[in-house]
Amino acid sequence: MSLRLENLTLEGHDAPVTLTIEDQRIAAVVPAADAPQAGAPGGGVETIDATGLLALPGLVDAHAHIDKTLYAGPWVPVPELGSVHERIAHERAVRDRYGLPRGDYVSALVESMVGAGTTHIRTHSDVDPGVGTRGVEVVADVAKRYADSVTIEQVAFPQGGLISNPGTLALLEDAVAAGASTIGGIDPAGFDGAPLEHLDAIFDLAARTACGIDIHLHDSGALGAWEMAQIADRTTAYGLAGKVAISHAFGLAHEPTQDALIERFAEAGVAIVSAAVYDVPVPSLAKLAAAGVTFASGSDGINDLWGPYGDGDMLRRAMLVGYRNSVRTEAGLQQALATATTGAARMLGLEDYGLGVGDLADLVLVRARCTAEAVARVPVREVVIKAGSVVARDGRYLS
Repeated sequence: MSLRLENLTLEGHDAPVTLTIEDQRIAAVVPAADAPQAGAPGGGVETIDATGLLALPGLVDAHAHIDKTLYAGPWVPVPELGSVHERIAHERAVRDRYGLPRGDYVSALVESMVGAGTTHIRTHSDVDPGVGTRGVEVVADVAKRYADSVTIEQVAFPQGGLISNPGTLALLEDAVAAGASTIGGIDPAGFDGAPLEHLDAIFDLAARTACGIDIHLHDSGALGAWEMAQIADRTTAYGLAGKVAISHAFGLAHEPTQDALIERFAEAGVAIVSAAVYDVPVPSLAKLAAAGVTFASGSDGINDLWGPYGDGDMLRRAMLVGYRNSVRTEAGLQQALATATTGAARMLGLEDYGLGVGDLADLVLVRARCTAEAVARVPVREVVIKAGSVVARDGRYLS
């Protein structure tokens, strides 16, 4: 089946266009006034009147934790906890009580994310001696079931510690065999208490398994900045440019080292990921863009034992990134959207991503006149297209 989008608004074009999709790719983009007439109904071509609709590339969630979700499950109050240590300990203590991870909760969340226009997800699945690789296996099963609607890749995430939690390193390698394609890490100094050993272990494992690295770094101030410099140095030493990301990166708010770190990330090919959550520091859109550092965004936790918030809507997340950066201009809003589109796609190494002829046909149609308006107003996703097929309409997944 071919797909023809008529009278579509596409940023960079002065007038509406007709966009044609064939064999899962964008085959043609021509001014609507010059497009040949559509053939008779049927004949292997589906036509959508896209008058008043703007095309965005498929949204990319570069940092989620879908294995933890309680989405579509019971309401679970979250206790007042202050530190990362306390939240991790609480989750490990009660997760079995709620049967986590659960495939039905993950599936419900994935359907909601698809309805909101997400076509790619990178999710961090917990791996530790208590849960083993069960989370990776549950998510891999869901990913297979929804493969025609969304692409899901997994990070093997040692949230309970690596060096301080014996047996976890071997499980990370098992997780790669079970389907994870990226090695995770968490606060090598502030949580694990062994920064150099932790970083050496995950970089060695990534090199042995041909995986990328995506490390949670909540450590702030001079400590977090020092750890980020260590990550950049190892990225260069291991030849992993473009395959390493630092998620959260709170230490980037340390002003004495900020500019030097950003320059170092640009040289080493290290990406930065933010979820713009709560009151934590959010990296500067303008500074990272000016330096050429890849900046991606993600949902982080979605209605789980860490917090009750979240719905997996990456257009709303892009708005939050822009809002937290105090951007008001068209250029600033476009930079915010890029964290959930081109920037996130670059971080994930997605090929042929975009809205040009020859690109894979992952698109989201919204009622807006420009991308800046779409980010600021977060309209309903009218149509979501994955690999040339319509997978959601009016914000709802099509089962």
